[in-house]
Amino acid sequence: MDHRPLGRTGVHVSSLCFGTMSFGTTADEAESARMYRAARDAGIDFFDTADVYGEGRSERILGDLIADERDALVLASKVHGRTGPGPNDVGLSRRHVTRAVEASLRRLGTDRLDVYYVHKFDPRTPIDETLRALDDLVRRGLVLYPAVSNWAAWQIAKALGASASNGWSRFEAVQPMYNLVKRQAEVEILPMALSEDVAVVPYSPVGGGLLSGKYGRDRSPERGRIVENDAYAKRYGHPSHLEIADRFTDYARRVGQHPVTLAVAWVRAHPAVTAPIVGARDVEQLRPALAAGAFDMDETMRHEISALTPEVPPAHDRREEVLDR
Repeated sequence: MDHRPLGRTGVHVSSLCFGTMSFGTTADEAESARMYRAARDAGIDFFDTADVYGEGRSERILGDLIADERDALVLASKVHGRTGPGPNDVGLSRRHVTRAVEASLRRLGTDRLDVYYVHKFDPRTPIDETLRALDDLVRRGLVLYPAVSNWAAWQIAKALGASASNGWSRFEAVQPMYNLVKRQAEVEILPMALSEDVAVVPYSPVGGGLLSGKYGRDRSPERGRIVENDAYAKRYGHPSHLEIADRFTDYARRVGQHPVTLAVAWVRAHPAVTAPIVGARDVEQLRPALAAGAFDMDETMRHEISALTPEVPPAHDRREEVLDR
């Protein structure tokens, strides 16, 4: 597996990132250990978790697994989600960010996080308040690189400007949702990241399993996020998404590749993308995603797969300027 620069940090990471959201939930400790070892054997050295995954169990399990090789890995976690019943146990206030990172470090058994994402936007807290809190964590050595997930491009750009004008550590990575049926990131976020040299670590490259070959207009598995989780059902259950899944599965069959491998490789091939996040319930489900790390998708194949979905609109309404390029 190749390695790619993490934005402008000087750090290089594997071109796939392993996401541990299943650790301690759909995957027990033994299966989590097997997936971790499979990811390491495939060449992955970039791992992603969050304090809310499994109510902290994901961080604890991952911390045990990395204990003997922490310095060989690039480790990311996140803050924002609710971690307790109190009114201040959620969001991006200085208080919650500081308490949350300290708790994550204890669970992970490490003295620092390489990448620390704000997990979503907090409308209750001014952006400057959060950025200063993150800069303080960098100065304390608890976080090396602040990062952002699930923010709009204008919010990220506003934060980058504030960091630059105040001399604070800036967001060095962005984690958007990005896959063949969710391409909004192409409109503003990915161009912004290329322009500002921000790393892009997309999540959900297989669309919650939609692009695994198991879903279509006339088929659905008995288990899976889309059939078991209301949020994923709303996100990926639209009939138009199932039609795209059918077309994509047919294409994968024609070219003789596993649809999961193609779905991840399609995301990985975008010039703005550093490393898609892959994850699974078990090792067998994980293997075709890991195979994407060795699959070099050329421009022709990426264009053919992109054509299976509706055209992504430009960031403005002057479409004729896009067509005339």
